[in-house]
Amino acid sequence: MDPSPHPLSQFVLKMHSRCDLACDHCYVFEHADQSWRGRPVVISGEVLDLTARRIAEHARTHRLDTVHVVLHGGEPLLAGRKRLRQAAQGLRTALAGVSALDLRIHTNGVTLDEKFCELFAEFDIKVGISLDGDRAANDLHRRYRNGRSSHDRVLRAIGLLNSPRHRHLFAGLLCTVDLRNDPVTVYDALAELNPPRIDFLLPHATWDEPPARAAGTPSYGEWLLAVHDRWTAAGRPMGVRVLDSVLRTLRGASSLTESLGLAPVELAVIETDGALEQADSLKTAYDGAPGTGMDVRVNSLDEMAVHPGIVARQQGLDGLCGTCRACPVVRSCGGGLYAHRYRSGSGSGDFMNPSVYCADLKQLITGIRDREAQRMPMPHLPLDDARFDELASGFGGADAVELLARRELGVNRELLGAVWHESAHSATGTAAWDTLAALDAEAPESVDAVLAHPYLRPWAQRALRGDEEAGRIAMRGVAELAAAALLRAGRAGTVTVPTGSGVLRLPTLGALVVGDAAQAQVTGGADGSFTVRVGEREHTVGPKSAADPAWLARHRFELPGWAVVLEDTDPWRDAHGYPVRARLSAAAAEEWRGDLAAAWEWIRRELPAYAPGLAAGLSMVTPLREASAGADISSAARDAFGAVAIARPGTPETLACLLVHEFQHVKLGAVLDLTDLYDPGCEELFYAPWRPDPRPLEGLLQGTYAHIAVVDYWRARRWTASGAEARDAEVRFARWREQTAEAVDTLAGSGALTELGERFVTAMGETVSTRLTDPVSPDALISARRTAADHRGRTAR
Repeated sequence: MDPSPHPLSQFVLKMHSRCDLACDHCYVFEHADQSWRGRPVVISGEVLDLTARRIAEHARTHRLDTVHVVLHGGEPLLAGRKRLRQAAQGLRTALAGVSALDLRIHTNGVTLDEKFCELFAEFDIKVGISLDGDRAANDLHRRYRNGRSSHDRVLRAIGLLNSPRHRHLFAGLLCTVDLRNDPVTVYDALAELNPPRIDFLLPHATWDEPPARAAGTPSYGEWLLAVHDRWTAAGRPMGVRVLDSVLRTLRGASSLTESLGLAPVELAVIETDGALEQADSLKTAYDGAPGTGMDVRVNSLDEMAVHPGIVARQQGLDGLCGTCRACPVVRSCGGGLYAHRYRSGSGSGDFMNPSVYCADLKQLITGIRDREAQRMPMPHLPLDDARFDELASGFGGADAVELLARRELGVNRELLGAVWHESAHSATGTAAWDTLAALDAEAPESVDAVLAHPYLRPWAQRALRGDEEAGRIAMRGVAELAAAALLRAGRAGTVTVPTGSGVLRLPTLGALVVGDAAQAQVTGGADGSFTVRVGEREHTVGPKSAADPAWLARHRFELPGWAVVLEDTDPWRDAHGYPVRARLSAAAAEEWRGDLAAAWEWIRRELPAYAPGLAAGLSMVTPLREASAGADISSAARDAFGAVAIARPGTPETLACLLVHEFQHVKLGAVLDLTDLYDPGCEELFYAPWRPDPRPLEGLLQGTYAHIAVVDYWRARRWTASGAEARDAEVRFARWREQTAEAVDTLAGSGALTELGERFVTAMGETVSTRLTDPVSPDALISARRTAADHRGRTAR
């Protein structure tokens, strides 16, 4: 086992160990672990400085992009502004040039005031507030020690965060579920406060101390499903972490909370005395449960990362008990929160149990799954039978591919809407969104051109992760899209765009180097030019202006019948699993132009059945870094329709092969966005003749579909090459036609294809079978079969 399988990236920093409320459901003060009694009331400056250095050291060693820190307690505001400033300043200074810092504070809000908000604005500290619903619901638990309600003061704090000046600081509300409270009333009370996100928390409990389940109340699963239904009926106006996490994991994406899903937990807690501990939720298990025996003064975070308690929560499915591993919803549930699995008397396996909320979680997950199936029935396929069969055969003309492109544009629009609705809106972001909305009504073709950018979806998926860095990415991306659409429409106006990584990105246009500037003002002009003001500098870009060395125009090539962009500026192009090339020189771009022109001409001449669809749907080639061994490298990202990535190969003919091969993946990915061709629950692995490892069903389907084009490439290549190259092409043709046919048979016999999937695979097989009748020399056939047998013998099954 790797001694440090996952670096730590999330830290809870305890600023104060006491609280000004006496909430009777608080796991810190009311549950099994009572270590707070012996800890310093306020964290010291020494511990803060050491903590910042330890985190920066760990981030530098593991090259973490972002570090997430929550200032916590007790009640962290009791530490005072001076100590909070010291914590924020120390972390910012230590991580400068190392990692981005996502800094938050979780507070009960009763002492939040304007001066605290000014401090948080200075250091970009996002604020989460605890509130259990309306006054009646909140007063069940969240009271002062004298029994007085805290509700009015919390509402005052939320009102402060909702003011235009501080809205960007508002991270959301945290609500602990109590079954005695009506779920719809609670949701409505919270939603009325317009939070950017709500986090419903199950009360901490174990098998030794199970959760309250009063007679006549719903189960926790039913309670949360009632919230889900109300939230959905309202149009899902804000993120709800637990519900979003279930929806995401049902789609195969990652959870937004450690209490669901199988993603490794990468969390450490630093207590006020400098102790390094595991997650606070463990305080509910037994006294001393979070302890590690480590201290920030003595131990590094690398040492913390290999503590058995940390490692136990990074094992995914292997870290769960047999009951959980056999459960059909385990990939969404993930066994529930680690602390909730505790049952004493199990020896080393005290946490190797299902969650005490097992039945509730299963009820919630299956309930949402079933509701989503009814709410979002499979759409009618926007392809008639002829076009579907055309694509299934391995080809697809311009009309069929253009229909796929329009559908993918619709997906991008939906994702953009999701980013907007699930992100906290800055003033800059709101202004950009308004510009984008106006342009969509007045110049929709310009907006469509920008939203069809192949790397919009990787940006949107990153923006939907829900962390603080994602929020910044979301608002920056919205502004970039609005500015690009404004310029494409040729409209006057200005869009302010936050910048990052030293570059202003204008999707479909290019990028401008802006250095360390925090933002840029992009102003459109009527003559096709535009200006970008960055601080005191102004850049003018356009046909009538001199070339600005800071402007990185995209390389767009108009070839006969095909317009293609060589993308080397967009930061989201790094979605293909291989290192991308940095900005190309003019000479290197021109070499690419020559190769693409020759490859395109070869495709039009030798593979004419593939050319119309490729010209209609492949708009972008992203250069990859060449392999040191000279191997050909290419990739199509499942979520980047319209783009392929290729390391420039040695010949235009090879480039032609890589283009048609990868575009097969692009087409099939779009078809799979439209309809299910197989049962997504199929977990069997299958032999794939082109891979060293067995593949899941979608992987085999993708590879087989792509190899239809590979077969046709070698079929054509053996007649256009000469000598040894022709002989090699004949052997490859003989091998791939037989092994692709075998792969089609494997797919057909998998038992996991849908009705449309069976039709699709049948059409694939019909195309391949026509290639089996081509004459091939006996020695080429023998050589091909020997190579195929050797591969199968070396491949693990």
